[in-house]
Amino acid sequence: MYKSRLRAAATMAGVFAATAAVSLSTAAPASAHGDRQHIEQMQAEYAAGSNVPGLMSGNVEHVRNVPGQVGISGCFMKTKPLFITSGLDSVKVFNVSNPLNPRLVSTLPNAVFENEAMNCGERKTANGTKRFALIGVDIYQASPNDPDHTNQGDGQELIVVDVTKPSEPRIQSRTPATTSTHTVACIRETDCTTAYSAGSSRAQKFSIFNLTDLNKPREVDSNANEAGVQPFSSPTAAHKWNFDNAGYGTHTGFEGSSIFDVSRPRSPELVTTTGRAGRGEKADGSPNGYNDFIHHNSFRPNAKAFRPNTAPSFANGNILLITEEDYEDVNCSTAGSFQTWHVKTLSGAPSAIVPMDKVELSDLGNFPSPAGAFCSAHWFDYHPSGVVAIGYYGGGTQLIDVRTPDRLKSYGHAYWGASEVWDSYWVPVYNDRGVATGRQTNITYSVDLIRGLDVYSVDLPGGARSTDTVSLASTNPFAAFSWPQDALPLSLIVLGFGGFLALRRRAAAATANGQARR
Repeated sequence: MYKSRLRAAATMAGVFAATAAVSLSTAAPASAHGDRQHIEQMQAEYAAGSNVPGLMSGNVEHVRNVPGQVGISGCFMKTKPLFITSGLDSVKVFNVSNPLNPRLVSTLPNAVFENEAMNCGERKTANGTKRFALIGVDIYQASPNDPDHTNQGDGQELIVVDVTKPSEPRIQSRTPATTSTHTVACIRETDCTTAYSAGSSRAQKFSIFNLTDLNKPREVDSNANEAGVQPFSSPTAAHKWNFDNAGYGTHTGFEGSSIFDVSRPRSPELVTTTGRAGRGEKADGSPNGYNDFIHHNSFRPNAKAFRPNTAPSFANGNILLITEEDYEDVNCSTAGSFQTWHVKTLSGAPSAIVPMDKVELSDLGNFPSPAGAFCSAHWFDYHPSGVVAIGYYGGGTQLIDVRTPDRLKSYGHAYWGASEVWDSYWVPVYNDRGVATGRQTNITYSVDLIRGLDVYSVDLPGGARSTDTVSLASTNPFAAFSWPQDALPLSLIVLGFGGFLALRRRAAAATANGQARR
């Protein structure tokens, strides 16, 4: 045992060194210093205990902070009250039976860039329900759980992490891909046999994965008549697939958003797109402000109730919610907006998705915009009460009232000084058997690159608070932070962050080249 541990440690040391080299080689030298200063300054503020106090609207209560991860993304299981998070340093499994007090069950050390959208999957088997998480690798990945298989800069790989036994998460399998696995998503989370990748923007292609055998996942070939594995086409590759409950998937990317019929998961059919408007252009070719960089992610509430050619409303299932991101723009009036779009028809007519309204951070007007901070809209979650919880990076957790979809407005906020909120999620309601009911609580979890995980209770329209029996935790997320047990060294985090910016810049360059050809 002692010898095997030494061997694993030596292997991981080599991997981390290679990872650092990869990150340094891909990051732009002129900006790397600024990125390092950005993160180190925020970390230093916390370590010194000089964090700016939280700023919350009156309808938001900060319940607790759970430190210990350089947080990127997370997902909830459907048949067990578990929240799985992914960061630059680890995968963590939380028991959320009490949503106000997520309890850490286990940690899987995992250096990865970037897995920006953690995706949970489940499968019923003869031996019970199999639960797992999908990790997409952009540039590198290494874990002592699987020291014989590391990704030292090749990227484009899907990893399956088994969490059936929550106390013992493990890397079960992996498979390479022909397109970017920046994000990977199951079509049906409760029967996850097929998943789609973000894809590659220049080629306008994406990968479909067959997960029937979780020990041997593989990419599906779109054309058996050509040599090798051929990916699938999408006019809006390549960032995120979001699937609704009506058999459709929305693909967001640099050219806007497109909706596909995915009722036959391995033969998707394009239905319609956001057209010229989704590319950020008015009819005369001038900018419309609806896509300065990328359509990032989406959601179509009440999709089963869709009625074509009707007035836009959630009741008609024809409202598409979209984040437009412009990560490096630090002007909070243009940095990236949350948007509503009207889906007129799904009959196959082109450009049938039209813009309605959008809000930048500065439009929400609930506190002074952070100076020089990243403040784009990012990952969001919709609550049926009509309130969206969304991360705005340095702009904190924002709550947006979408009940009147063509007149978006602020509903509330939670903001910390040195903080970067990447995601915000409404916690599901689980029944006595631990199965998600399809309803959502008034509790939201925010995944923060610096703070870890924050828990908030929100007064929703017609709702009630749920924090009566909870004592508030420390607001300093490093109060219980321990190196190296809780995270990887800061140097690796900074290098990973540099890799993030380098990846975005490469994508932006590819987009610019594509626009020049149009």
